[in-house]
Amino acid sequence: MNAIPQRCWEEVADGEDLAGFSLELTRTRMALQVSGTQDFYPIHHDTAFARGAGHEDIFINTGFIRACLCRVLTDWIGAEGFVRRLAFQMRTPNLVGETITARGRVTQKGPEGRVELEVWIENAGKGVTAPGSATVTLPSRR
Repeated sequence: MNAIPQRCWEEVADGEDLAGFSLELTRTRMALQVSGTQDFYPIHHDTAFARGAGHEDIFINTGFIRACLCRVLTDWIGAEGFVRRLAFQMRTPNLVGETITARGRVTQKGPEGRVELEVWIENAGKGVTAPGSATVTLPSRR
C-alpha cells in the first residue's frame, strides 16, 4: 500500500499550495548527503575550506536542493504522477545550522494532465534562496 495519496488532475486548482516540509541543516545531515551523492567538494563539508573561499560556513549543494524540490513534488503527485521538468536557481547559500523549508504552488492547470508549478526553498533568515518551476503530469480519474 502506498502511504502517499494519489492526486488526480481533476482535483487540482490554480493557486493550490503543496504541503511543504522543513529540515534543519545539521553537519551530520549535510555530510550524509554529500557522501550519498559523491559530491566531495570541500566547500560542502569543510568549514575551514568554505571560509577560505569567502563563505560564512559550509552550505548545501545542488543535489540537496534538487532532492528537496523533487520531494515536495513527488509527495504531492503520488506514485502515478510524473515529474516532467524541474528548473531552479541557487541564489543564496543555505548554511549549516540554518533551517530550510521546501514549498510549492500550482500556477496553471493545463491540458492532458499537465500542471505547472512554482517551487522554492526558503530560509527563515534569508527568504527564498532557491526559486524554481516544474511541470508534472497527473493521471485522470477517468
